[in-house]
Amino acid sequence: MTRKLFVTTALPYANANFHIGHIMEYTQADIWVRFQRMRGQQVHFVCADDAHGAPIMIAAEKAGITPQAFVANIAAGRKAYLDGFHIGFDNWHSTDGAENHELSKDVYRALRKSELIEVKTIEQFFDPQKAMFLPDRFIKGECPKCGAKDQYGDSCEVCGAVYTPTELKNPFSVLTGATPVMKSSEHYFFKLSDPRCVAFLEEWTQTPGRLQGEVLNKIKEWFSKDEDGKGGLGDWDISRDAPYFGIEIPDAPGKYFYVWLDAPIGYLASLKNYFGKIGVDYEAFMADPAVEQIHFIGKDITYFHTLFWPAMLHFSGRKTPNHVFVHGFLTVNGGEKMSKSRGTGLDPLKYLQLGMNAEWLRYYLAAKLNSKVEDVDFNPDDFVARVNSDLVGKYINIASRAAGFLAKRFGGQLSADVGVEGQALLDALRGQADAIAELYEEREFGKALREIMLLADKVNEYVDQNKPWELAKKEGADQVLQDVCTTCIEAFRLLTIYLKPVLPALAARVEAFLQVAPMNFADAQTALGAHKIGAYEHLMQRVDPKLLEALFEPPKPAEAPKPVPGGEELAPEIKIDDFTKVDLRIARIVKAEHVEGSDKLLRLTLDVGEGRLRNVFSGIKGSYQPEQLEGKLTVMVANLAPRKMKFGISEGMVLAASHADEKAHPGVFVLEPFPGAQPGMRVR
Repeated sequence: MTRKLFVTTALPYANANFHIGHIMEYTQADIWVRFQRMRGQQVHFVCADDAHGAPIMIAAEKAGITPQAFVANIAAGRKAYLDGFHIGFDNWHSTDGAENHELSKDVYRALRKSELIEVKTIEQFFDPQKAMFLPDRFIKGECPKCGAKDQYGDSCEVCGAVYTPTELKNPFSVLTGATPVMKSSEHYFFKLSDPRCVAFLEEWTQTPGRLQGEVLNKIKEWFSKDEDGKGGLGDWDISRDAPYFGIEIPDAPGKYFYVWLDAPIGYLASLKNYFGKIGVDYEAFMADPAVEQIHFIGKDITYFHTLFWPAMLHFSGRKTPNHVFVHGFLTVNGGEKMSKSRGTGLDPLKYLQLGMNAEWLRYYLAAKLNSKVEDVDFNPDDFVARVNSDLVGKYINIASRAAGFLAKRFGGQLSADVGVEGQALLDALRGQADAIAELYEEREFGKALREIMLLADKVNEYVDQNKPWELAKKEGADQVLQDVCTTCIEAFRLLTIYLKPVLPALAARVEAFLQVAPMNFADAQTALGAHKIGAYEHLMQRVDPKLLEALFEPPKPAEAPKPVPGGEELAPEIKIDDFTKVDLRIARIVKAEHVEGSDKLLRLTLDVGEGRLRNVFSGIKGSYQPEQLEGKLTVMVANLAPRKMKFGISEGMVLAASHADEKAHPGVFVLEPFPGAQPGMRVR
């Protein structure tokens, strides 16, 4: 029976490009998905950008663009990585998409109807300098459980504890460094501590095969309570106060879903978006009990995916995940944490830009991956040895040793019958198909590749025993030579079938060389027979160790500051009397609008605290949309003589920073004073 699989990876946060950890996770999932498709299963493999939250809102603000534009810029760079490493998602969406807004609100309404949403007034950290409530990730301090320093306000990266920001010791604002103060605010909570949730999760987590053993052990800690009855599952704060970039909570103006509520719903939204494109009924698909929902995630987000996520789904009347496959982190040189500054960071885009074969890395990662929650270590020397020895020396070498003789002596024609010895070898290779398939199914990729390379060893032993290069010199040995070379090519085809989930691009080139249709796992049980193959072209180069040196070369030290700030010479020295002639005032931008007929100017209406409004034209249209400016404070030259322009009178000048070389360093940045300044205050 054909399986129906809905597969996702963790959604990357849309504030930066992919790092190597993303590529490892996507590669692991992609290998498993490709294997399933080779077995004839129906698979829908989707992902999306995690687009909401205060970090993106603040980063966009600093960049002078909208959060939507900021996320779009990040999303535009995803394709180079995914295509470069042959990662074949069916759909890539965004949690800011319409489907996610709709589904998130539906889930919330269902949870509220189930009486699992509670409103509480809480004390919350507030940054007095930034004048905003601080999201978890903008508060740091010492973990209340293990004492680790520099931990975020929601969870500890050292011990895995989950807590509220107010439990942090010695907290500080990431935005300003200020010590936050407490303010009260109404927040919405998902009642994970409700006995219904606890009972459901105890049963759900214990379902055999759903979670790995290491994950179950960790979950037991989260369920446990101490002698005083403290601990266990706690209610989950699912709301954030404005200003916040996200999905507004229905019937709660100024309140937004915490990003961790709508982010996993993005899995469903991406699938729904994809089905809308290809004409599949999303509701009918998700209602089908035969559908298997499977998530590949890193160990750092286990808590959210094994407790909150299934509880949210179950109590909103939705299907829960069949499996949550958790993996470890990627380290380098024996467990050292990746660090670009120390030259131990592996930049996936740099890898591709150096011309390194993406399938070298896919093979190496697969050789290290298993079904456990273990870290994967990247060792440059081991990488070179494995690729050159296994892929090139053992596997590719089989085809290169046989194809030339078949082309020159037999016009590429394979034998219909390879003889007893050759058939015995091929039967041995075919006999391992089910065992290799089972290892792929269980995500034991390292074991699968070891088994495949042991088979490659047997083929190379056969080549060394029969020595086709000597048979080619013997008179009357043509048939034996053709049979031996045919055995090699048929064995090479079988090994390629087994390796195809890991090496899809290479397999496509082999299929072209063999002149066969795209191969599936079932093709391992058939033979090519008297088939004609195409011309052989070299399939893979060896790794040059110098490439690894270049890949891990630390970034060059930053150059000493140049004496010309911003690429522009300092103006001639002035005296304090000269400076005081310029009257700089705080101004509030009451209104901003486009100027018809101008591609550079915005018309600003300014309140300078003088009982009237001023009209100022500013050449900042290329960097700002009007809605980004309205309500902001800025600094203006208030005693500049009015200037008559084509579009009207300009009564002053707004201050902004820019680089002298605007082509190399584009962007104009309007000055904005700290909160607390008021229109009319003089800048001294």
